[in-house]
Amino acid sequence: MKYKNILLAAAIATIPFLSACSTTNYSLNEERMTVAKAQREIKIGMTSSAVIEALGSPNMVTTDTERRETWVYDKVSTNIQSSSSTKGIWLLLFYGEGREKQASSNQRTLTIIVKFDKNGLVRDFAYRTSTF
Repeated sequence: MKYKNILLAAAIATIPFLSACSTTNYSLNEERMTVAKAQREIKIGMTSSAVIEALGSPNMVTTDTERRETWVYDKVSTNIQSSSSTKGIWLLLFYGEGREKQASSNQRTLTIIVKFDKNGLVRDFAYRTSTF
């Protein structure tokens, strides 16, 4: 009886920790930065705050001799694909097994450059993507 009470108390004590671990939420609907998103969201004449709302904070900010800002967004993603297969041969009581694993990966870069005029409005933007 005493042993059951100890187990019950231990189970009740772990409930807050289990529920705390299970409350982590991840947003799966967060939209990735793509060329299509840049084409759709960035427009000539929009404000810098609207650009931040659309693309987030830039990786780099520079100014030219006329104090006009240029924002650079530089994103890199890596895709990894792997597959494996198993081959086996039964010979009487012996079993021989061989495994084949194949993996491939590629990286994709996206650079978006947004140029602002002296009033802080988008005057031009460009983008470049590459895969290797």
